[in-house]
Amino acid sequence: MNKKHFFLLLFLVLGVFAQAQIADTTAVAIDSASVDMPLILPENGIQNSKAIGTFLKKLSDLQTNNNGKINIVHIGDSHIQADLMTNKVRKKLQSVFGNAGRGFVFPHNLAKTNGAWDIKFSSNASWENHRIISPTNGSKVGLSGIALATKSNNFSIEFNAKEADNYFTTIKIVTPKNENNFDFSLDKRIVTSEKKVPKKVVHKIKNGEAISIIADKYNISIAALKKANGLKSDKIRAGKTLKIPTSGMQIQTAERSEYIALPMLCDANTQYFKTDKALEKIYIIPHKSAKEFNLNGVILENNSPGILYHNIGVNGAKFSDYNKYDLFFEQLKALQPDLIIISLGTNESFDKMKSEDYLVQLDLFLQNVKSHNPNVEILITSAPPSLFQRKYPNFFVADYAQKISNLAVDSNYAFWDMYAQLGGLYGVRRNFNQGLMANDRVHYSKLGYEKQGNLLSEAILKAFEVYQNSIKQ
Repeated sequence: MNKKHFFLLLFLVLGVFAQAQIADTTAVAIDSASVDMPLILPENGIQNSKAIGTFLKKLSDLQTNNNGKINIVHIGDSHIQADLMTNKVRKKLQSVFGNAGRGFVFPHNLAKTNGAWDIKFSSNASWENHRIISPTNGSKVGLSGIALATKSNNFSIEFNAKEADNYFTTIKIVTPKNENNFDFSLDKRIVTSEKKVPKKVVHKIKNGEAISIIADKYNISIAALKKANGLKSDKIRAGKTLKIPTSGMQIQTAERSEYIALPMLCDANTQYFKTDKALEKIYIIPHKSAKEFNLNGVILENNSPGILYHNIGVNGAKFSDYNKYDLFFEQLKALQPDLIIISLGTNESFDKMKSEDYLVQLDLFLQNVKSHNPNVEILITSAPPSLFQRKYPNFFVADYAQKISNLAVDSNYAFWDMYAQLGGLYGVRRNFNQGLMANDRVHYSKLGYEKQGNLLSEAILKAFEVYQNSIKQ
């Protein structure tokens, strides 16, 4: 290798391992020659995996005894909201340890935003929404990161699990302070009612017709015809219509949906319904005594042992957004998390937040999590590589990744470097050319998010294998 190639390769490796310091990123462009050289990636693995040792032991016990459920909660931003990456991790881990249910779901479409593709919500009502990224306004933003509310007491929400893997025997509903706002129903019945109403007759005016001719035709007075149509003169125009007053009556038919509420159970954090039969569809309806209705999410479980992998993401979210809402951290208890995975940093980087400020918000987030879930273990992932304005390198995520890695042991969390696994700073162009990134060079394609999911599940399974080998020695 000649000296020129040696220095190019050295420069590339340093980029992959995210050693760059924060700089004026708008003034630096990527060296296209360096981008075209082969990337040397670090081994895919979890750093400081002993920080999730209890979680790994639970996995081992689950695999050995084929009993119990393990809850993993993955929290993030737009990279997580659509459940493309997390769905891949869910499927991979459930294929090894068992499928205990779909986990946490939310009707994103009712909040007018994108959500998971493998479930479906529909409603006959409009719902107000408020997201954690917006200024606080008193809305009850909780576990989903999006408040969803209505004061209407005649709504229904139809939920369809769509896929057999998502069928459920227990469905839980999460509300502020565990308020009993909702009931469930399995059956919808259409009730038809009839009533007599004044008969409506409409006449379309033809060329040459005068108001007196029309009045004579229907055997009514000109004055009555003018009053029924708010006319102040006898002038009418062909093509227009007139309401014809009549004493006759007609039958009007109306339809409404009627539901039979199911018996509800409750625990400290949720209201729920449990059955022995796996269900595909259910209706969420108003509880008869409730005055207003705030929905923070739904949890789906089945009777099998295994993994529940819950994803929670909000487009545009940052640590500081979640930190505004204590209700979010309080409601995490409803998921009974054994492991919390955190994937935030992209939006902080586009605010050009210094790593020192980023770490302050990260530390506050961890304190908030632990205040309500003191025994939960934490795995933090770095943000994926991205570009500013599709051409300038985002050094901020590189710096965040390095700082998080440096603090993992002292702060007692595990760390997975997604940034490095996707090629670091100089992997963006290659990822885009391989169809892994969207045109904005920030978000990833479905294929790209699935690759992220494969890499993360591979890292978790490697950590589990290392743990298994350690207890055999």
